[in-house]
Amino acid sequence: MSDSTPRSAPPPVISERWKDTLFENVTRFFALLVFSILAAILVSLVIGSGLSLQKHGIGFVWSSDWDPVQEQFGALVPIYGTLVSSLIAMAIGIPVSFGIALFLTELAPNWLKRPLGTAIELLAAIPSIIYGMWGLFVLAPLFQSHVQPLLIATLGNVPVVGALFEGPPLGIGMLTSGLILSIMVIPFITAVMRDVFEIVPPMLKESAYGLGATTWEVVFRVVLPYTKAGVVGGIMLGLGRALGETMAVTFVIGNAHRLSASLMAPGNSIASALANEFTEAVGDLYFAALYELGLILFVITTIVLGLAKLLLMNLTRKEGTRT
Repeated sequence: MSDSTPRSAPPPVISERWKDTLFENVTRFFALLVFSILAAILVSLVIGSGLSLQKHGIGFVWSSDWDPVQEQFGALVPIYGTLVSSLIAMAIGIPVSFGIALFLTELAPNWLKRPLGTAIELLAAIPSIIYGMWGLFVLAPLFQSHVQPLLIATLGNVPVVGALFEGPPLGIGMLTSGLILSIMVIPFITAVMRDVFEIVPPMLKESAYGLGATTWEVVFRVVLPYTKAGVVGGIMLGLGRALGETMAVTFVIGNAHRLSASLMAPGNSIASALANEFTEAVGDLYFAALYELGLILFVITTIVLGLAKLLLMNLTRKEGTRT
């Protein structure tokens, strides 16, 4: 007896494959587009700095000279200012961001989480020029009259460390720019840390609490190992913002091409040097030197991202070894 029940036709798998092929090619195109843009930026920087590369060579990185009249250029002072101000910003910003993210996810009452989190995120929406103006007209006078004299009186006489706090209290300088940068990177790092802390399965934390672990132990033995990739990514996002920040640093760093060990002395950064001098540059060599500064900043950022990737790979390998 034959089955008279009608059978439905199989889905047209073959005719639908073009959608998968189209989706794959579109995503591949955009991935290659990103690499093409990076390559184009790198090539344009190399071409633009060709004259400076030919004249100064590798000595451009180690020279502290910056005399446009004599066409003597060196990148040591801007490189030093960029790295030191960014390190100060991260030294302040990372612990503060971690504390805020920990409080929002583990300790804050529910009625406080949303308004406090929104307030932190609003800091990221403030334009950098506003931070710079606030730093110049409010923070710098406060530093000049209260903070820097106190640091000079207390830490200025300490061996070795005292060299970092020498000189007159000017208000502006490396320390002020680092503090401004730390305030600017805190909302970015905090937002990423808070989001990755919230994706930790509650069962893991509840199990740790059930075994008698404290909040500190839960964070460092459960939350951080589970979210280390996101935490490092947030830190690198903040560091990238600090390295490339222009206007806020330009207002408070002093814009002086002088190399000094003191954190309170005026200095310069790569981004602020480009912002201040690109429109006033005269001569092909001057333009080429500024292009080479941009190339160096590009290389520094790439090295930082590469080191972050190696750190994550090393952490993953060690975790597998322990397992």
